[in-house]
Order: sequence, then C-alpha cells, then structure tokens
Amino acid sequence: MHHDLLIRGAMVLDGTGAAPFPADIAVSGERIVSVGRLAADDATTVIEAHGRYLAPGFIDVHTHDDTNVIRTPEMQPKLSQGVTTVVVGNCGISASPVTLRDSVPDPMNLLGGVEDFRYPSFADYARAVDDAVPSVNVAALIGHTSLRSQVMDDFARPAEAAEIEAMRRSLRDALDDGALGMSSGLAYRNAFHAPDTEMRALVDEVGAAGGLYTTHLRDEFAGLLDAMDEAYATARHGQAPLVISHLKCAGAGNWGNAPLALSSLERAAREHRVHCDCYPYTAGSSTLDLGQVTDEIAIFITWSDPHPEQARRPLADIAADWNVSLMDAARRLQPAGAVYHNMSEDDMRRVLAHPLSMIGSDGLPNDPHPHPRLWGAFPRVLARYSRDLGLMPLAEAVRKMTGLSAAQFGLTDRGVIREGAYADLTLFDLTTLEDTADYARPIAAARGIDLVTVNGAIAYRDGHFADHRRGRLLRRRQRLSPTPIHAMTEDSP
Repeated sequence: MHHDLLIRGAMVLDGTGAAPFPADIAVSGERIVSVGRLAADDATTVIEAHGRYLAPGFIDVHTHDDTNVIRTPEMQPKLSQGVTTVVVGNCGISASPVTLRDSVPDPMNLLGGVEDFRYPSFADYARAVDDAVPSVNVAALIGHTSLRSQVMDDFARPAEAAEIEAMRRSLRDALDDGALGMSSGLAYRNAFHAPDTEMRALVDEVGAAGGLYTTHLRDEFAGLLDAMDEAYATARHGQAPLVISHLKCAGAGNWGNAPLALSSLERAAREHRVHCDCYPYTAGSSTLDLGQVTDEIAIFITWSDPHPEQARRPLADIAADWNVSLMDAARRLQPAGAVYHNMSEDDMRRVLAHPLSMIGSDGLPNDPHPHPRLWGAFPRVLARYSRDLGLMPLAEAVRKMTGLSAAQFGLTDRGVIREGAYADLTLFDLTTLEDTADYARPIAAARGIDLVTVNGAIAYRDGHFADHRRGRLLRRRQRLSPTPIHAMTEDSP
C-alpha cells in the first residue's frame, strides 16, 4: 500500500505509558493509518528510524504564546524541542477577548504591547490563528484578568454584579466558539482582589460548557495549601475539571512541603478531576513582582522599561550599584521582568514525577532574555530526569507530555500513536538528546530531536524548519467530565 509518509523501524512510545515497542508508522493525509510491520508498504517519503524513539508530538499545556503564534508563526522554540501543540491563555492572561487603548495591564504585558491586543472576540482570535497558519497547533484558554480588563476600570476591588455578568457573557461566547475553558492568575495584583463569588460565577460558565478551569494559585508560598483548597472548591462549585498551573513550593520558607501539596492533590483527585502542570527547573520567571522581592533567593532581571541598561543583571548587584535596598531597586526598575530562583530541587522532582502532573514550559517568548524553559523544557524532562537520573520511566515521561495532556485538555485524537489519530509525531535519539539552553544562553535549540510532523506534514527535520506550515486552532470538540475516571492513572484521550 502507498502512503504519504512511512517511518520504518522506530521504537514507539504511544503516549499511554505503555512500554515502547518496535513498529513502522504509515501516514496518509493528516492521520496515522497503520501501525505495525509494514515491510510491503511504500510511501512518497520514507524515514528510516534505525531504532530511534517515536512519540506523539509533545503538547505544551502551559504557554504564553498567544500572540506569537500569529506574529512569529514559525514557532521555532517549540518545534525544535518536539512540541506540536501549545495551549495558550494561561495564568489569567489571554490575547482575546481583548481590545486595549492605553497601556497593557500587568501581567498581560507578557504577551506583547497594546497593538497585539486586537481581538475583541475569541472568534476574531481564532480566525487570526487560522490565517497565520502557525507551525504548531494552538488550543486556547480565556484569561480571567483579560476578561476583567474589558469591564473594570479599577482592578483593586471585586467585580460588581453587572461586571461579572458582562464577563460571563464574553466567556460564554468564547466557549461557544471553541475555547477550552478559563484560566486565572489570582496571585497577580490585577486579579488578587477577585473573591470566591466572582470566580465561581465564571467557572460555573466553564462547567456548563464542558470546559476546564486552570489556575495560577492565589498563593504559591506559605499559603499554598489554603490556595489549593480554594481552587478545589471553585472547580467543584462549577463542576469543571481543574488543572493547577506550575505547582510549586515557592520561597525558601516553603521548601520541603511538596509531599503535603501532593497529598492534598491526591485527596482532591479522588472526588474531582484534578491535575497539575510543572516545568523541570527550580527557577520561575514572570514580571518583577514586589511581593517576591527578598534576599533569601537570587533574582535576575531580564528586562526593564525605565532602565533597559540594567537588564541581564542580578537585582542585588543593581541595588548595590544604586546604594538602595532590594525593594527600592525593584520599584525603580518596574515594569520589568525577572527570573526567581525560588524552588528546591527535591520539591520540583517530586511534583515532576507524580502521576497527576503534566509538562508545561511556561516559557515567555517575548522576554528578550527568556528563562531556558522556553527552548528546553521537554528534552530536559526526557534526557536529564528520565534517562540520566531515572526519576521516571521514559514511557511515563512521554505520557506526561502527550496522552495525559490530550485527555485533560480535551484534544481529540491527539497525544497518542494509533490508527486514526492525527499524525503529530516526534522522532528523537535518546543517546544524544539534550537541552542546551541555560540561564546564561537561554536561546538555544535542543540536540537529538530529529524529526517533527504536524498534521501529517514534516515541520522540522535534522535541525531545519520546513518552509510550509500545517498547524491550526484546535477548537473544543468534547465535553470534559469533572468526575475522575482513574484518579491516579488517567491517561486515555
């Protein structure tokens, strides 16, 4: 039989967590049409895998690529590490439904300038993504802070009843047009004052539509467990599945508490569909937040609007040069970006290895000196934490970035290798696989990612990006149940 693409002699990691097995994979059009011994088949393009690993294309469930998939549709940081689908709209910030006339509220400025927020409806954004034809697929959440920005002139208060109703209408329209659900970023000052009543009213809309709720918790420091309880209660009230964003025990005083946080997650997951995402680094990155300024951790400034000459320097060095306190230096630098070395390795590993966690890069593509997770998160999990340190089997590591992710975000026929699934595929050489981006040189492609296909077409091969692109906006096609199917092992899309 003749196919468009045939990958021969691969060790297949199918995305379910099952052990790898040798097979050939045939692709016709956008989908996988055969998996097995296909010696008699041929194809227009034949790839000899020579025993390298073939996995479903990686799904980055936590990105801030909202405007980049349109402005820089080549998406090189993601394709080069094997990612074929990005979930945008995390941490309460999304490019739609938003129009802005003046400055961009923090942390929406992570996505771009005023000119980048030109999508008054999610339908407008979806059309723009489809018109841009990015190299990767795009699935979108609606940000709570972005909703607030359209109806409130003062973020430092709860929304009034009429404002909540306006947000509900806007969110309902977006969900009807294919958005996956809603995200919140309650730790940020422009959402922190939203009480339970505001959040529950919005998550009620999410649950009614069969979407999911993701949240950057109100507190990732000393109040972590209480913030997790708040998130569970909000999701249960709305009957929406919950994903806790980048679960961590932040701040030196909070180190060692991962077992408590994970026990909380497990208890909640017995009664409700609850998961988390994480990235394989002990530093976070965001805008410069005065609430995180302390001398207990290293803080590195990546950009500053009023003092661009201080970018790429430690905050402590800047404060010393200016002969001021860390807090005064931070105030002078704002608005700015920062990398916070605020986690312990042991806590991070525990979250990374947990069966309920998925992989998300949380990369910031508009930062001029980004955190290395933007280019290296997925190879780092596979090479450093699975291959080198044995933190989890390779099949489990792949499940966390493919099958589990597709199941929790409702991405139909993605995240698995089987007949009928979309041919989003990543071929990698485990012996040479390595993330090369680091804090000093964060913009660097990984080694060992040999081939990436998106919707059946080769998008990246041997370090070269294809001239044509095949990504698209993935609209929500299924209703997600809040009921846990197998609370600790759910992995079927």
